[in-house]
Amino acid sequence: MKKKTTRKTIRQIVREEVAMAIHEVIDELKQPSLSSTQQPIQEKKNFSKNSVLNDVLNETATDGEWKTLGGSEFTSDRMNELVGGQYGDMMKNTPQQVVPSSDPMSQFVNKDYREVLKRTEEKQQQKYGK
Repeated sequence: MKKKTTRKTIRQIVREEVAMAIHEVIDELKQPSLSSTQQPIQEKKNFSKNSVLNDVLNETATDGEWKTLGGSEFTSDRMNELVGGQYGDMMKNTPQQVVPSSDPMSQFVNKDYREVLKRTEEKQQQKYGK
């Protein structure tokens, strides 16, 4: 007998709590949100046939934060700042010093193959007469 009354009591309490929570959520939804009034509604443009890509591009197009990453606007005049540090070493003609290692794979990868390539080219020229 006591189990039935406890169950009924718990059910009644849960119903009351859920009803109160639902009323709170409904009241919140009825009030206008601040974020929707702050952002101006702009016409969506079609950049692609993909709807997801269009949504992302439309968000990016209206958000001006990406234009000033790093303090000021990046243009082609400042391209060297972006890629100069990453690709600057590739333009040097001096070979890199190879640090000897006991690992055979490291020795294979870091080996200087210029002499091997020269000999291969010489053999190809002798063979084909070019």
